[in-house]
Amino acid sequence: MSTELLQQIAETNRWGAIYPELALGILALALLALEAVLPKFAHGLIPRISILGQSILLGYILLFDRSGCCSGEAFGGMLSFDGTGQAFRILFLATSIFVSYLAMVSLEKREFPRIEYCHILLVVSGALMLLAQSNHFVMFFVALETATVGFYVLVSYYRTSYLSLEAGLKYLVMGALSSAILLFGIVLLYGAGSNPALEGSSADPLNFSNLYIFLVANPTDMMAIIGMLLVISGIAFKIGAFPFQIWVPDVYQGAPIPTTALLAVGSKAAGFAMLINMVEVFEPLKAWMYPLLSGIVALTILFGNLAALTQRNLKRVIGMSGVSHAGFLGMGVLASTQVEWATNAVVFYLFAYMLASMAVFAVMAHLPKNDDAELTIDDLSELSKKNGFLGFALAVGVGSLAGIPPLAGFIGKLLIFVAAFQAELYGLLAVGIIGVVISIYYYFGIIKSAFFEAWTFKDEELEEENPGVPGETLQLFGKLAIVVAVTGTIILGFWQGPIGTWIAG
Repeated sequence: MSTELLQQIAETNRWGAIYPELALGILALALLALEAVLPKFAHGLIPRISILGQSILLGYILLFDRSGCCSGEAFGGMLSFDGTGQAFRILFLATSIFVSYLAMVSLEKREFPRIEYCHILLVVSGALMLLAQSNHFVMFFVALETATVGFYVLVSYYRTSYLSLEAGLKYLVMGALSSAILLFGIVLLYGAGSNPALEGSSADPLNFSNLYIFLVANPTDMMAIIGMLLVISGIAFKIGAFPFQIWVPDVYQGAPIPTTALLAVGSKAAGFAMLINMVEVFEPLKAWMYPLLSGIVALTILFGNLAALTQRNLKRVIGMSGVSHAGFLGMGVLASTQVEWATNAVVFYLFAYMLASMAVFAVMAHLPKNDDAELTIDDLSELSKKNGFLGFALAVGVGSLAGIPPLAGFIGKLLIFVAAFQAELYGLLAVGIIGVVISIYYYFGIIKSAFFEAWTFKDEELEEENPGVPGETLQLFGKLAIVVAVTGTIILGFWQGPIGTWIAG
């Protein structure tokens, strides 16, 4: 590579454009430094410092930089900045703040280190931000693997729990397999796009813009088509889409509650940020891509909802319902190829899903059962009587996930369905409506358990082992976090203006 080319690339390094990611990296290092400097009795403040630092960063972005300080490409074409990327930044940062709070509650209950968890969480969140804004397969893969390696640790964080270790091992095996599939697809695309005998080839076919130009000129190149299929399959693993969802129930159950929340929201959102980019890049191969994605979306919606019907473990129910949500989001991504505003609908759906999910996970974190992997729907029995605040938060969160008006989840599904209708995806629209009808059963099963008294077999010895009432550890800070999630879910059900403004900006 010539000196002039290196100099040209260096001139595009706009470090100010990635200040949120740099801030998270500095904050992550600061947490470890504070642990070494502060006396042991003050270590409990460090997770709160992490939340405070992230909240300040989020406040600055919302008040002064909602549309992003920069636009266009940077770092030699590795990153591309636009309003959608900035919206994903806000989503990942908000998710990280909620997960940090869940970690404070859950890890303290099990007496596991919280500072190291918060450190890894910040690194993963920064990697997810870069992933959502990647414009080159090198950045794409490095950011993805940085986040994935962090997930390996966070999933198996309860090292004394065989369920957590089993979940970590399964996620490691499946994650390695999906990464190998993804990388093999990238290699095939590089081989096809760098072939000088083909029209549109370039020295850097891993740049999304260059690859798109090559695919326009060679829409029938079989190596590129196979590469596209493998890349989309690798992404389908990350979002838990059928038939690549086999890791979801076991990993969701065994992982700590904060990690499950991060997988359910952060990892899924990152997957769809990748998929949105890939659908644009692979648009010249639509003859192959559209049928593939349509089949995946339809089967994902049906499988996720049908599988959730048979589950009693609370985290497995949420996991399988998350599979169905991946199908609804996939329908929006498909519609975005023909309906311009459908991408906004996908991002809005992710915000609504994040708020509702965090409300539900916050309630789960405050249930008196110490082993959250064993939480069942029966553990919610009479929750509304024992703690009306948590009962109301659960009802709002589950109602939004089910798509009950006028909550944000209903608006999210409505926007996706309208986009699918305008894109003439009538078959997928019918499957989506069937999926919503099926989901009502298991979502209302959760609400029924929390609000209506039902006879269940009670083991007196088990009751003695798990004393306490729901929410007995709930403090002002926790109430504030739940209020934010619940209020956001209700407000976005009536007023969707802010999300659209951030994306369009």
